[in-house]
Amino acid sequence: MSSRERLLSAAVEGIVDQAVVERLSDTLGFSVYAFYGLKGKSFLKKRIKAFNNAARFNLWLVLVDLDACECAPKLRANWLVTPSRLMRFRVVVRAIEAWLMVDPDTLADFLHVRRALIPANPDTLENPKQSLVSLARRSTRADVRKDMVPRAGSGNTIGPAYSSRLIEYVSDHRNGWRPNEAARVSDSLRRCWVRLQNLDALPR
Repeated sequence: MSSRERLLSAAVEGIVDQAVVERLSDTLGFSVYAFYGLKGKSFLKKRIKAFNNAARFNLWLVLVDLDACECAPKLRANWLVTPSRLMRFRVVVRAIEAWLMVDPDTLADFLHVRRALIPANPDTLENPKQSLVSLARRSTRADVRKDMVPRAGSGNTIGPAYSSRLIEYVSDHRNGWRPNEAARVSDSLRRCWVRLQNLDALPR
């Protein structure tokens, strides 16, 4: 562990969120000690008090999607009124896919779509996941469409390897998602970025 790295515990909804937190942490010089959750949003809500209690002693990041909730402040107030000093409870507006779409150059290359097809302000999308699936449907690569777009009549909203593809994109340090660039566009990502940076300023 380098001199600027610090250990961080994290709780997330799913495996794509986990990849995003790993990439964010790596970029900011944190090492993720352990991941918790990975069982959806309701599980995180049930455990938030325990996570917050643990954050009295160790650095913590809890990341949840805004989804259909009216606004991030209302969700935070409903979940956690008084965060511990070492807790960073952050809300993604409206879903993790929005954070990925705010780096349009690398995402367009990854999906093999025209950059102009990617929404200019993904934070305003009502359903970022379906917007990303729609982008994949326009891909010039058959394997991207097969993996990320649900088969007709399957009843699914995403393709069979949707999450795997996004993890591949997020984890590619050379050609994939750039959180520092994405934070310039997404307000909710920028706020998360700044709050994590502030953790590094706390006494060791």
